[in-house]
Amino acid sequence: MRSVLGRRVAAIAGGAAVTAMVVLTASCSSKEEAPSETTETTTTTTTTTTSAAPVEPTEKAPRLEPGNPNPFSPSVIAPPAPTATHPRTG
Repeated sequence: MRSVLGRRVAAIAGGAAVTAMVVLTASCSSKEEAPSETTETTTTTTTTTTSAAPVEPTEKAPRLEPGNPNPFSPSVIAPPAPTATHPRTG
């Protein structure tokens, strides 16, 4: 009996939340004035000359080869895990 009441309360709360969202969305929208049918177009053309930067080759980048270590991996080496003795095995 208690779980049925909980489901009903949850369903009512969810429905109220959805209804509130729909009402707020509808109330915030407004019809705006349509744009006028006539438009004026102005075109301006400017010409600029720039020199292109020299292109450098990408051969300087490290290569990824199968079987070789990854050159992008960090070089930090973690210290080994501490060894502990078990009280029973001593």
